[in-house]
Amino acid sequence: MPPPWEYTLCIPNDPRAIRISRRTLRDILTAHDLPALIEPAELLASELLSNAVRHTAGPAALKIRRSGPSFRLGAWDTDSAPPATSPAALCDEHGRGLNVVDAYADDWGWFKVNGSGGKYVWCELSCDR
Repeated sequence: MPPPWEYTLCIPNDPRAIRISRRTLRDILTAHDLPALIEPAELLASELLSNAVRHTAGPAALKIRRSGPSFRLGAWDTDSAPPATSPAALCDEHGRGLNVVDAYADDWGWFKVNGSGGKYVWCELSCDR
């Protein structure tokens, strides 16, 4: 079993940072020889970070971690309110992010961050894809 590793990418509240985060994520997964995770992880990171940037005024962070057979992505933002999950119509341009996370991730959840405030929304993928 490979040793665990973790990266954190702090980003400004700027939609352009999401594309930069996806590219960084791709580089990290390539460096750790996890090419099968690139596409699903990029999709999930995009959804998590889009919510963080769209629904808060402060900075955000993407945390990427591998521990054993699991790969975890998480997005921190400055708003401590629970992430909104609601049914969205197929033609809606917004509101489907967490539905996508629920459909593609093996597991997901969120928690309030004590001390610094905000919340952390995470999802997991199996490294055995």
